[in-house]
Amino acid sequence: MIKLKTNFSGLALLSAVFLLNACTYGRIDAGTDKYSQAAAIKSQGGVYKVGTPYKVLGSWYYPKEDYNYSEVGIASWYGEDFHALTTANGEKYDMNTLTAAHKTLPLPSIVKVTNLENGRSLVLRINDRGPYAKNRIIDVSKRAAQLLGFQTKGTAKVRVEIMAKESKELKAALLGEEYNEYTSNVATASSEGSRDPLKLVGYEGTVKSYPKGSWFVQAGAYSKQSSAQEVSRKLEGIGDSNIYYVDVNGQKFYRVRIGPFSQQADAKTSLDKVINLGIYDAKVVQD
Repeated sequence: MIKLKTNFSGLALLSAVFLLNACTYGRIDAGTDKYSQAAAIKSQGGVYKVGTPYKVLGSWYYPKEDYNYSEVGIASWYGEDFHALTTANGEKYDMNTLTAAHKTLPLPSIVKVTNLENGRSLVLRINDRGPYAKNRIIDVSKRAAQLLGFQTKGTAKVRVEIMAKESKELKAALLGEEYNEYTSNVATASSEGSRDPLKLVGYEGTVKSYPKGSWFVQAGAYSKQSSAQEVSRKLEGIGDSNIYYVDVNGQKFYRVRIGPFSQQADAKTSLDKVINLGIYDAKVVQD
């Protein structure tokens, strides 16, 4: 779970890895099985959550599922003053484990943090909110700061990248679901220059085709039709909302979309309206 790039000797590096596995990350992330990790998180009162928009020190923050997240900025760390307090997703904060706080990523998420000042990198689990001071992008645990090499300095320039597959697997485990890889680009171009038509839910035998390169607002993709229908009802009055289903390796998914639009700008206008309804993980897609 850890990748360290240092000038240590091979023996020192191996010792650091064994120390980490024995004394820190293993306390909550028991083994590599995400369902074991989820059980350990739940045993501490932890849950999966995204959260609603919130305001801190005059600024608004909008939590959402963003599996393309990558950002460069300043990292800080927090320790004794918060040790054993409850984190934003219900766990108990342990400054000696490899966790971190982020303002908007889902809780929990798995991220890779690279110290750009020395090349060291770590895999961390986001389970708390913050930091809110001086435009910092992540607050790591004391142990993580030690291993990343900036505990004494206090801050460091880092790159934070979400690990999408690992984060989705852990989410599914916490929600009691089976993880299925989902790719939004399922449809392929036909010989006429249009996407293969996708079936509309609720209209037997009905399909809908659209020009290649069309823009849509995708409110979400769901494994349960009832969830898609609930979201679709929220979109009434915004635009031409439809539920489509696609089959991915035998697993059916229901996509809720508004469109198509010929111009990306028109889709973005509708996206703002969808987000205003509280559907914060909506996005503009092109097919």
